[in-house]
Order: sequence, then structure tokens, then C-alpha cells
Amino acid sequence: MTTPLAGAHAKPDDTVNVARGGKFLAFFLSDEEYGIEILRVQEIIGLLPITRVPYTQNYLKGVVNLRGKVIPVIDLRLKFGMPASERTSETCIVVVHLRGIEVGLIVDRVSEVVDIRDEDVEPAPSFGNAVDTEYIYGIGKSQGRVKILLDIEKVLPSMDMLQYEESATHSG
Repeated sequence: MTTPLAGAHAKPDDTVNVARGGKFLAFFLSDEEYGIEILRVQEIIGLLPITRVPYTQNYLKGVVNLRGKVIPVIDLRLKFGMPASERTSETCIVVVHLRGIEVGLIVDRVSEVVDIRDEDVEPAPSFGNAVDTEYIYGIGKSQGRVKILLDIEKVLPSMDMLQYEESATHSG
């Protein structure tokens, strides 16, 4: 049994997941440019004081109070195994809406909102077992540059943990 390949003959109900273009918020981690679907982005804010939550992964920096709502904050550099970096005036938090909760993502800098056409999005390349690319929605080409388009649902798969930690900060 074979799975139909995406392409000119694929029907919308085929089982292959094809990355599509659209509007993405482009941002940098180090010198690499990434993108998140703009519909996932709630807002972009400057760095706020972060309250550390004990016994969490190093990439979970803690929680912030955003207009009276406590949200978890994740450092994407650390989540992706990159070294921590010095914070600059461009370092910010991208607040995304994910499975019913808001999560802040620390990024080095936001660059633009970019509209990438369907034909300019390719599936993530396969690196074999050496690299897990499940979290990559696709590779977008725009203005002569390549952007790694993230599937934020797969970057942050365990939101139950974040909800538990958020509620734990409210208990005495």
C-alpha cells in the first residue's frame, strides 16, 4: 500500500500533510531565521520580569504577569539546544495562543510579517535519525532567504506540564 504524494494530482482529503504558504511572523534565533503562522501570534512584548519556577526544564524560564494573567515563558534558544545569549534591546517575547493557553516565547529579535506563497514552501528535509524535524512545518523561501517555519504545536507538545506549573504558582 502506498500513500499518495502531494502534488498536482493530490486531493484535499489525501493523507499526506503538505506545508502551505501564508502569513508568518519571522524572527531570529542567533543568525537563523524562523517563522510562526501569524494566526498563532497573540502579541509581541518586550522582556518582562520573569519569575523562575523550580524543578522545570532549563528552557522553561518561568512565568510572567501579563496584564493580570500569568503565562509560562519558554526560551526557544534553549529549547532548540542553542547556547544562551546576552539579552539585547531587540530581545522580546512572542505570545502565542496554543491549545487554549497563552505561552511566551523568548526570541532574539522579530524581523517582519511575511507572506510566503504555497509554491515557496517546501517540506522539511530529512536528515535521517540524526535530526528530529517533526517540529518543522516547512522551509519557506522569501526575498532570497530561507526561513524555518515552525509547527508550534510540535515545538511545545507537552502543554499539560505548563498548565500544571502555572496553576502551581497560584497555590500557597
